[in-house]
Amino acid sequence: MFSHIMIGSNDIEKSKIFYDAIMKVLGYPEGVIDAKGRCIYMSKEGILGITTPVNGESATHGNGMTIGLRASSPELVEAWHAAGVTHGGTTCEEPPGVRTVAQRSLYLGYLRDPFGNKLCVTHLLP
Repeated sequence: MFSHIMIGSNDIEKSKIFYDAIMKVLGYPEGVIDAKGRCIYMSKEGILGITTPVNGESATHGNGMTIGLRASSPELVEAWHAAGVTHGGTTCEEPPGVRTVAQRSLYLGYLRDPFGNKLCVTHLLP
């Protein structure tokens, strides 16, 4: 459904350290800094970009916004969460674990990146 997601940052290098760590856990390569100074993660599923705002103002996180990523197992959810906390992220909501939503069970982990953007990693349970 989505072609790309861009996340604002006030420090691309700090963000790259955080995102390289959590994306590596999910099997993605390190981000690449492009000619415009953005950090880009590309896959056949889409693009995740980290950028300073084009309007020159400070980056801020979106209230009520969550960016969701997929994981292939509960163990990867836990490893993703641990990598994020180790590299400057903070736990938000509940610790990683099972949540049931409308007859579907999910194994979720939530983090805020170093600039307050809310991320969730999801594994769909059978």
